[in-house]
Amino acid sequence: MRTARRSVALLAGAQAILGSIAPLSISLGSLAGYQLLAEDKSLATAPITGFNVGTACGAVVIAIASRWLGRKQAFMLGSVIGVLGGAVAAIALLRGDFWLFVAALILIGTCAGFTQKIRFAAADASPSSYKPKAISWILGAGVVSAVLGPQIAIWAKDILAPVTFAGAFLAIIPLCIVALGILIFLKLPKPSTSSAQAQPARPLGEIVLTQRFMIGMICGICTYALMTFVMTGAPLAMVIGCGFPTEMATLGIQWHVLAMFGPSFFTGMLITRFSAEKVVAAGLVILMACAVVAHIGVELWNFWLSLVLLGVGWNFGFIGSTAIVASSYRPHEADKVQGFHDIVLFGTVALSSFSSGKIFIAYGWSFINLVIWPVTILCLVLVLLLIRKGPAKAV
Repeated sequence: MRTARRSVALLAGAQAILGSIAPLSISLGSLAGYQLLAEDKSLATAPITGFNVGTACGAVVIAIASRWLGRKQAFMLGSVIGVLGGAVAAIALLRGDFWLFVAALILIGTCAGFTQKIRFAAADASPSSYKPKAISWILGAGVVSAVLGPQIAIWAKDILAPVTFAGAFLAIIPLCIVALGILIFLKLPKPSTSSAQAQPARPLGEIVLTQRFMIGMICGICTYALMTFVMTGAPLAMVIGCGFPTEMATLGIQWHVLAMFGPSFFTGMLITRFSAEKVVAAGLVILMACAVVAHIGVELWNFWLSLVLLGVGWNFGFIGSTAIVASSYRPHEADKVQGFHDIVLFGTVALSSFSSGKIFIAYGWSFINLVIWPVTILCLVLVLLLIRKGPAKAV
C-alpha cells in the first residue's frame, strides 16, 4: 500500500504539470493561429485541430511505447515530445510560420495523449481498496492543471515581446522538464496477465452494432465534439469578435476546464444512484442551457457562464456515455472496442475543431451555438430510448 500511495502521488504531480499544457494550448492556439494568418483567417483553429490529432496519435503511440519500453519510460518519452513541441511552437511563432506552428501543436497534442493514460496507470498501480482514492488524486491534479495552464498562458505570453504568445509556448519546456524529474522516481508494477476468460471474445462488428454501444458512442462523440467546437471558437469570439483582452478569454477557458473536471469527484456517485443514461440526459440539458446563455448576449459573463455550463455538460454527457459504452462489452473485449471508439472519437473531435474557425469567420458566434440544438436533441431522443428500455443486462 505504501508503494501504491507513493506511485499515485508521483503520478498526480506529473498529471498536474503535464495536464496544464492542454488548457494553455487551447486558450492560445487559435488566437496565435489567427495572428499568423495573413489572408484566410478561417484556418485559425487548424492548430487546435493539430492538437486533437496529436492527442489521438499519442493514445496509440503510448500503447506501443508502453509495450516495448514500459509505462514509466513511455510517460517520460511523452514529456520529451512535449519539450520538442514547445520549442518548435516558439520557433514557429518567432518566424511567423503558421504550418510549422500547426506541426508543433501536433507534437504538443501527442504529449497530451500520453498524459491521458496517467489515470489508468494510477488505477493499475493500486490495490482494489485504494483505486477510488487513486482516481480522486488524479482528478484533483486535473483541477490544478485547469488553473495552472491558463495562468502560465497569461503570465508568459509576452515574455518574448513583441512576438505575442511565443513565451507561453516556450514555457511548456520547463513544465515538461519538471514532469520528467518527477517521473524519474516513479516505480510501477508490471501489469498482471489475466486468466483465460470464460466466454470467447465476440467479433468487433457484433459489439459495435448493438443498440447500447451505438447510442453510448454517438452521445459520447457528439458531446465531446460539441464541447470542442464551442470551446475552440470561444477565444476567437471574445477577442476578435468582441474585443475583450486575451487575458479575459484565457480566464474563460480556465473556468471552462475547471467545470470539465471539477464535477468528476461526484459524477460517478450520480451514475451509481440515478443511472448513466439519466446523467447523460442531464448533461445534454446543461449543454442546451449553455446555448441559451450564449444566445442572449455577448457580455463577458455570457461567455464565461456558457463556458462553465459547456464544461459541466461535457462532464456529465461524456462520462455517462463512457459508462454506457463500457457496459456493452466484456473485459477481455476492451482493447479492440476502446481502440475503435477512440479512433472515431478523436477523428470527429479534430474535424469539429477545424470547422469551428471556418464557421466563426463565415457565420459568427451565434451560429456556432445554434449547432448545439440539433445535436443535443438527437442525442436526448436516443438516450430516452435507452431509459425507456430499462436497466442494462450483463453481457
